[in-house]
Amino acid sequence: MLELTMAAVSEAETGATAGMLMADAPSDPGAMLCVGRDRNLCRLAPPDGWLFVSRVHLEFRCGPDGIWTVTWLRGSQSEPSSDVRVLADGSEQSMPYGGYWRIPAGGSGEVVIHDRLGARSVNVGYFHEI
Repeated sequence: MLELTMAAVSEAETGATAGMLMADAPSDPGAMLCVGRDRNLCRLAPPDGWLFVSRVHLEFRCGPDGIWTVTWLRGSQSEPSSDVRVLADGSEQSMPYGGYWRIPAGGSGEVVIHDRLGARSVNVGYFHEI
């Protein structure tokens, strides 16, 4: 099972967990959870008007081996208006636009979508239960 928690944080709320949302999915091949502005496609969505987040920004998908990956989907623009970082095992790593990262079994951490033009972020915590 993969469990996600999402907090939308603006400069005025730094350190606070405003807009906390949760979602989970079983670790069945093909299971998917998405983060983005399109509430019809995404289980976790930021506040309205946060345009630095794409309609479908992040896709968490379970592979045939039961291992989850998170992909930063490419949007309609050639250059994104955000940065995405993965925080795991005490380190921080930038995710390339259109790139993916494998979530280790039993792993936990955070994927952060950061607005390049303002002090806002969407923080998605994850826990992959074995």
